[in-house]
Amino acid sequence: MHAWCLAYTIEPQMVTGWKSRSVMDSAGHFKKVVHNDAKENASNDDKDSECSDSGFIPTYEDKESGRTSDSDENDETSDRAEAAVAQMLKEEEDREKEAEDLDYSNAYSISTTEEVTQQVSQTECQDFRVLQHECDSQSPEKRKQHEFLKKLRLHVWASLSRAEYVSLLKDFVESEFFVIDGDSLLLMFLDEKTQYLNFFYQIECFLQDFTEKGAKYVIVFFKDAEQMYFPYPHFLSLRTVLIEHLRRNTSTTVHTEFSNCLSSKWEIFLKKSYPYFIIVSDIGLTSLQTDYLSILIVHSLSKKINIVLASGQEYDILRVYGYHVQNVYKHRLFFQKHEQDLRCTCEKLVRYKEPFICLYEHLKLNLKSIQKEVCKTVCLLKQLWPEGSDVRRVVCVLVCAVGLKIYSNMLENANTSMGAKTEQSARGRSNPLSPEEASDLCRMQCLTVTFLLHMPLSQRAQIRIMKSCWTKQVLPLIKMQQLCTHFALTQLSDTNDWKLDLTYLPDLNDDSLLINLAHYYEVEYTEGLEFKKELGKEMENEYKCLWDTVRKLAVKYSFGDAFPIRKTSQLFLEQEQTLFRDYGEEIPDIGLISLKSDLVEDYAGDVLKDLPVLKSNDPSFTSLIKYKEFDELRHWHSGRPLTEEYERVHCNADAKSKAPEERRQIQKLQSFYHFYGSTLEDSTSKLIVYQEDVSGSANAAVKKTQKRHKSKAETIAEENNRRLKTKEEKKEQEQWKALCIPTEKEIKANLTIGIKKLEKFLKTLKSKSVKFSVEMAGLSACLEVWKEHCREQGNKSKDLSKAVQVMRRIHILLEKYQDLLEKPHVKKLTKYLRLLGFENLACSLSGQTEESNHQNISNCAIKVGPARFQLQYMDYYLLREERNDPDPRVQHFIPDTWQRELLDAVDNNESAVIVAPTSSGKTYASYYCMEKVLKTSNEGVVVYVAPTKALVNQVVGTIYSRFTKKLPDGLVVCGVFTRDYRSDVMNSQILVTVPQCLEILVLSPRCQKWTKRIQYVIFDEVHCLGGEIGAEVWEHLLVTIRCPFLALSATVSNPEHLTEWLQSVKRYWQRVENTIAGSSTNSEKNFTRKCKVKSKIPEQKKSYRVRLVLYEERYNDLEKYVCSLKGSDFIIEHCHPCAALTVDHIESYGFPSDLSLSPRETIQLYDIMVKVWQEWPRAQELDPEEFVSFKNKVVIKKADARKYEQELKNELSKWIVLGQRQKVNELLEHLKPKPVDCSEQEKWKHFASFVDKLHEMDKLPAVFFIFKVGTVERAAKNVLVNLLNKQKSEQDPNTEREKERLSDELRKVKKRLIKFNPQDTKKLSSSKMENMVLLSTTKQQLEKRLKRLTVIPSVCTYADPKAVDEDTLKKIFHRIRFERKRYLQEMMALRGIGYHHGSMVAKERQVVEMLFRMGYIKVVTATSTLALGINMPCKSVVFAEDSVFLDALNYRQMSGRAGRRGQDMIGNVFFYDIPLPKVERLIKSNVPQLKGQFPLTVSLILRLMLLAAKADDKADARAKTLSVLKHSLMSFRKERYAEILKIYFIFSLQFLIKEGYLDQEGNPIGFAGLVTHLYYYEPSNFVLVSFLVKGLFHKLCQPIKGSTVFSEDVLEKLVLILANLFGRKYLPACSMKYKRTFCQSKVFLEDLPEDFADAVNEYNTKVEENFAHFLLTTAKLADMEQEYRLPLSKTDFTSKIWHSSELASYLMDNTKSISAVSPFACVSGVVDNDLFHGEIINKAVFRSLGINVTNCPLLYLNKYDNQGRRRPLNAYALDFYKHGSLIALTTDNWLNEGDAYYALKDFSLLLKSIGTSLSELCDDPNDNVLLAFQQLGKIYEEKLKCVN
Repeated sequence: MHAWCLAYTIEPQMVTGWKSRSVMDSAGHFKKVVHNDAKENASNDDKDSECSDSGFIPTYEDKESGRTSDSDENDETSDRAEAAVAQMLKEEEDREKEAEDLDYSNAYSISTTEEVTQQVSQTECQDFRVLQHECDSQSPEKRKQHEFLKKLRLHVWASLSRAEYVSLLKDFVESEFFVIDGDSLLLMFLDEKTQYLNFFYQIECFLQDFTEKGAKYVIVFFKDAEQMYFPYPHFLSLRTVLIEHLRRNTSTTVHTEFSNCLSSKWEIFLKKSYPYFIIVSDIGLTSLQTDYLSILIVHSLSKKINIVLASGQEYDILRVYGYHVQNVYKHRLFFQKHEQDLRCTCEKLVRYKEPFICLYEHLKLNLKSIQKEVCKTVCLLKQLWPEGSDVRRVVCVLVCAVGLKIYSNMLENANTSMGAKTEQSARGRSNPLSPEEASDLCRMQCLTVTFLLHMPLSQRAQIRIMKSCWTKQVLPLIKMQQLCTHFALTQLSDTNDWKLDLTYLPDLNDDSLLINLAHYYEVEYTEGLEFKKELGKEMENEYKCLWDTVRKLAVKYSFGDAFPIRKTSQLFLEQEQTLFRDYGEEIPDIGLISLKSDLVEDYAGDVLKDLPVLKSNDPSFTSLIKYKEFDELRHWHSGRPLTEEYERVHCNADAKSKAPEERRQIQKLQSFYHFYGSTLEDSTSKLIVYQEDVSGSANAAVKKTQKRHKSKAETIAEENNRRLKTKEEKKEQEQWKALCIPTEKEIKANLTIGIKKLEKFLKTLKSKSVKFSVEMAGLSACLEVWKEHCREQGNKSKDLSKAVQVMRRIHILLEKYQDLLEKPHVKKLTKYLRLLGFENLACSLSGQTEESNHQNISNCAIKVGPARFQLQYMDYYLLREERNDPDPRVQHFIPDTWQRELLDAVDNNESAVIVAPTSSGKTYASYYCMEKVLKTSNEGVVVYVAPTKALVNQVVGTIYSRFTKKLPDGLVVCGVFTRDYRSDVMNSQILVTVPQCLEILVLSPRCQKWTKRIQYVIFDEVHCLGGEIGAEVWEHLLVTIRCPFLALSATVSNPEHLTEWLQSVKRYWQRVENTIAGSSTNSEKNFTRKCKVKSKIPEQKKSYRVRLVLYEERYNDLEKYVCSLKGSDFIIEHCHPCAALTVDHIESYGFPSDLSLSPRETIQLYDIMVKVWQEWPRAQELDPEEFVSFKNKVVIKKADARKYEQELKNELSKWIVLGQRQKVNELLEHLKPKPVDCSEQEKWKHFASFVDKLHEMDKLPAVFFIFKVGTVERAAKNVLVNLLNKQKSEQDPNTEREKERLSDELRKVKKRLIKFNPQDTKKLSSSKMENMVLLSTTKQQLEKRLKRLTVIPSVCTYADPKAVDEDTLKKIFHRIRFERKRYLQEMMALRGIGYHHGSMVAKERQVVEMLFRMGYIKVVTATSTLALGINMPCKSVVFAEDSVFLDALNYRQMSGRAGRRGQDMIGNVFFYDIPLPKVERLIKSNVPQLKGQFPLTVSLILRLMLLAAKADDKADARAKTLSVLKHSLMSFRKERYAEILKIYFIFSLQFLIKEGYLDQEGNPIGFAGLVTHLYYYEPSNFVLVSFLVKGLFHKLCQPIKGSTVFSEDVLEKLVLILANLFGRKYLPACSMKYKRTFCQSKVFLEDLPEDFADAVNEYNTKVEENFAHFLLTTAKLADMEQEYRLPLSKTDFTSKIWHSSELASYLMDNTKSISAVSPFACVSGVVDNDLFHGEIINKAVFRSLGINVTNCPLLYLNKYDNQGRRRPLNAYALDFYKHGSLIALTTDNWLNEGDAYYALKDFSLLLKSIGTSLSELCDDPNDNVLLAFQQLGKIYEEKLKCVN
């Protein structure tokens, strides 16, 4: 029998269940209810293996490998290469199209993982049904709809399976938010067994986690979605209560006004607000609701709004991670194509045909009548009770009264109308309850609410846990009451004249309490007097009051008195079930294993003192792991110290090496770095640094000597310098005399080219007077050009850019050469200004008053006011405020004030945080710092920390080009250390490295001596401290270095906070050093003495100050453009920064601090302000000609323009205050560009034409940022093919034939020449000699003619041949001679094209970087690898693809490349088909604040303990360890977080002791070395050791008989095991919904072999037990006041004064242990024992402890989402091992090509690292495990090399 069912408009079989999720059984245990999961996985695997022989897609690399020979025949090769590129592009396009089509192909087999049968309690009864109109499921319309739903589901599946798992809260715009679909929120936490209050607690925790992290969100409940809940009254009532609670008790914005996602109101809302994303569930209660949610997903993506799945979200203290689906054109296309079908389907899904309920089959009632009855009863209750009544009381009496009235009425009607028929049909169903029995149930419900009103939560948490459930007779009535609850709350929310206290809405009901009371009255109460417990006076009165009100509201019906509570003996609870929950195993003694360590005491002693310690005879002590047995059995040494990590990294050669081959290698590398460096630096001359005994305050000494009286020698030197200067000046004057006339002629012939040459010549001059003469001559020439132009144009409009050059020269003369201007010069300038029509400026300059003679206005006058002309037309030429006093410390330029401050910091050995825009010159201080250390000694070291390898190479190149120094043998200036390459790590003075590698050195016990030599550390791009991956490493470095540092970045939004944190760290080190100096032990003194003997580093003046140096002004402005494709033409519109704002944003938050306008944009803003509000009172005052900073000013500077900009911004804000919102809105609309949407395919098809367009606009060189590696290469090839086609179309068709003919002739001539032996020329006869000479001449002529024919026409290339000579080009290409893609790269480079991404070989990237910097390559497509600090400045930056990774930080980093200092006066940023709302968000968003990371892991703590135990200098090691532990950025000024970290530290130590990695003195033992080497892979590193110790690897790794080689089967199994441990990339649960006949990959990773899985389970059980003990031990640190409040609404459930009740005490179970469980979870039956199951910890444990299960080193064999569906692991590592194709991973495994490459590279490095570690731990070189890992490592590395 089914409990209740639904007849709906969609066929009945679609009403499937929804919950395969984590639920609690009635005993309170959480369990997974997953339908047929194991069977499905097995069948899926079978399906996979069936299609395994479908063949490989030939990869692009395979095809290309055939083109790597015949290097002599260049012309033939290039022809072949061109053809191959064209063919390759075509194939890639076909493959992409194929991948698109696959989404809708028939090659899917449907799995039903999600379609889970509804829980028994919901469905197995005919006694309660909601009936609705049912239509014919066989109708053509129905079949058509069914077909469309199939298509919709496949489309959604294909989109969601490609979701990327990312951090969700990257961008930050104060006024913008994301949307949470309310029903999806509900579905995430719906669970039949979760009690009301716990349900709300979980939802509030979820929302509060977002709120605490600074997120802004709104929640939307669509009206139509409500219809889907009527068959599930419990969920319907929860939904209604949730809406009301969020709306009334929290500050959350809740929208319920939208009918559905296709309504016009919703579309307007989306268009207006453009949320970041919408959180949606991909699965509903029924397949009907799933389809409804699918329509929401499809609609959102079609409106360019991204989707985040509600499923699979995880969070830590600082971030929330989830599956993010990026909208693409395909989504918009699907919606356009199927819009009508979608609307039709949506309408049918939510069609509402007056449903009626059917109880016990024969009792029927229309839901409208419940609504009417509720309405009448509310009116009655209003008269009985005052305003302000508690909502729990109101709902209770309403539901009981209405329920009883309706039920009684239904019974009466049924009895009169049905009579005998009822008796007949009653056999197949339950008998309905009588009105008296129903009254009994209602009385108990009133009593339950009485308990809720009076009994504190702390007491309710202790109530005994019942496993009983309601009988089938009772359930229908309870469900009807839940419907009444829904209607009652709806009615109350619409009633405005009766205000209620809605605070406790989340606590309307407690089913567990009601069942307890039912059991008590049904079973115990009847057993005798001793069980008859008193209610207590207070509770009795409350209960009476509630029941009396119910009776009054019942009007004509009589339901009996309040007592006795049970008047009938009807059983309400099922009897055969176990009544009380069994708590399982007894929890062992709580406490910690004692640890004798001063370090631990020093850091966490204050927390430890309050925690209990276990006795020495406790089982925890006796079971401590020892590895001795394993070592003896296998000839291993688990505790043997391993080699240093840096020693394992590949090293070509060190300066210490003596081998000739290695020395040659070093010389080659050095010469390359010199050459590479020369492309980075303006000056090719090297700065020679000699070794000197310079003290730390060298510059201070220099300054002092300047003040003393000059000596004779100094006077003579000065005289000599003066003579040299005079001589140089004369030489420059003569030079100018010779060039003067030709330059003037060039200016007159072509103004742009002439001015460029003039400025180039000016840069070569040193004499100011000569420069002045050149400027004056330039001015005269420019004026002549302007005059000539005016004469030619007459009255026609003039090209004002020519007048701009005149004014520009006037500006320069007045600003830079004021001291050289004499009266005649001033007179001349005045005359020129008059000529331009700027009378007021002329008068201002000459000091005369303005003449009112307007008659003789010259023909050359500009018809624009001087201020407007300067702002609008001179724009970026306006001069900046610059200092003109040189600094003796800087040779080639005059530093700004902020740059001098940096140099001062370095001179004083201070630390500094430097925040300045890209290309502003902040890195100069780094090289000044290096120079200082190089000068000071041969021992001192500077470490330069760069975030990427690409940046490491760049810095090394710069160092080689700047510094040379004679050093003792074996020492070098520069060393490198990255994860895959190192040289001269320990014997260089400047080490350039990445953070992870420096951390290895700093935390190594054996590198202390070296770390003491460090004088300065430079952190470039320090904002990486806020990144998601590796950020904690930056933190560790900043807190462990003892020397001063420089921290550089262009994008830190809270530099003050960062500086204060770093200052607190420096104060710590000051205290430490004072302590060590005052009371160091003998051993420490000996250690430092030893160091001092060897060290020749002069003692530096110590400073602990951290300066903050801020500079916000970019050297050049950025102008933004929005580009879109219309047909085959491009619409390129200027995007004014203010267009990104909204009225609300300006009103609430003002203008973003870094939203700056160029002078031209400022004028544009003023003009539109005037246009929009013609009566604007300040229009005249703020007219540029009248503005106070501009009036009569000859030279308007950038700073003046900034003042004007600020004034206009302030005025705009005032407009809003003055009530002119509409005007501001109109103004912003005026500024907005109007881009056109185009398809992805069209966009890339016309990409090459877009590049051409930029070339025409003179906007190259440009970097095109694209986020997918495949697209980066494809886009570059596209541009190349376009140029090749252009050349073919423009070429004479005979040219090809002529080339072939000449090639043939040349070949013949060469053959004939070979016959003559050049050594026997003397023996040759004169005729043969003549013949040979003739052949040689012919050969030369043929070669010349052939070269002329093969020259690329200038219109068919973007390359600048003048930028690089042929020899240099050959030298650069020689670098990549052995690379597989060299022909393609050379071909591209010769056309001025390149691509750049992290998956390329370093040499290939360097070639592109060098040629781009030298100006040869003009077009580079790149991923974000170019964003971080790489020196590749360009004229324009183009964002060619939208992505989740295009966020505020990346936008600033990438756009910062635009505008080359000294070359471009302005930078251009183009958005190529990026959604306009996204563009606006990027422009106005702030960079996220640096908040730090959770800084500790168990492995890190083991590394710190290793450092403290094994270091030579114990004091130093201890200080570093404590610094890491005490100084996390996350806990800075946050005591709570500091305490959490201490708790976590204690747990980690307990784990390490129990697992046998530390002894009780804190010393590392066992496999500690191996675990710390794999620290990056926690917890897999611990599991790997457990496999090793159990002998599982030895059992698996059996070689082929009679050899040391392992079978493919063994190696595949080994990859499977390692992929399960170290290659854990989870796919969304919905990806398993369908199965595609995948081409090459298996996609879903198989489970571990059984014995390995058992070992993981055993490990997890120990970890869970340990973590639970830790939670129970630390529970006393919880903030109990906070624990009794709901986290978001802050609704308080703390203990209140109540007069205890005998009955309440009786119902409590004092044996129940709930010491660490949230009281809200306790009401759902969770107890301490449940904390031993990792999956419920986050839901159950005290929230105020701030402990997240993500910090517990558990290795989940299976991960489930909120709905209990399994999230499969991506099998990329195993799939690649099998097929070796990177492309297959992108098409089959849903991975981005770049991500796939990095993941595989990591996996390969890991195999190598494990192999090395095992070889060091094992004595037997023929150990099978060792051999298997080494063999596998080599195979994997080879396979990976093949894809490059």
